[in-house]
Amino acid sequence: MAFADIETERLVLRPLRPPDSAAMFRYRSDPEVCRYQMWEPSSAAEVEEFIAGMAAREPDTPGTWYQLAICRRDTGRLVGDCGLRFPLGRDYETEFGISLAPEFHGMGYATEALEAALSYLFETLGKHRVFGSIDPRNHASLRLMERIGLRREAHFRESLWCRGEWADDVIYAMLRREWEGRRSRHDRPASKAGGEGHGE
Repeated sequence: MAFADIETERLVLRPLRPPDSAAMFRYRSDPEVCRYQMWEPSSAAEVEEFIAGMAAREPDTPGTWYQLAICRRDTGRLVGDCGLRFPLGRDYETEFGISLAPEFHGMGYATEALEAALSYLFETLGKHRVFGSIDPRNHASLRLMERIGLRREAHFRESLWCRGEWADDVIYAMLRREWEGRRSRHDRPASKAGGEGHGE
């Protein structure tokens, strides 16, 4: 099934395109961004090759990652990217990851993009479970996982070899019924008796 662009209040999630390669290389090679990630591209050409390899790929293909561009709706500017991994033999679940350019940190874009991605995974693809793998030293990502309502499921000690050292791996996850319950709570109207409504 081909991917249809997802629009939120401020963002568009769409497939990556070759013209994204220069901007993607700038933030993906930034030490602040790549410190806790497995992939640090060496050139814009490497990123362009990576994007080209995605062109014929469709989401929900077992054993693959599907990478999405995160862009501002008003300007079309690339904010970051969101990866979705569809594990082989486990078609009921999906792993996700997100990277944002440093100049867009602290604006709520990661929350907005991931909530759109969760909606797509649970409501369009019908996934049972979605999870993220986080280096526990990445405090901003840990806060992000909790902000969007994922549960901390596990902490694996020195389980990943990453960038020349052993790193811990913390797993955050959400089930579809938890997503549906969270959505229903947020959609519930505020009480007329002076209630403050719902927020994060």
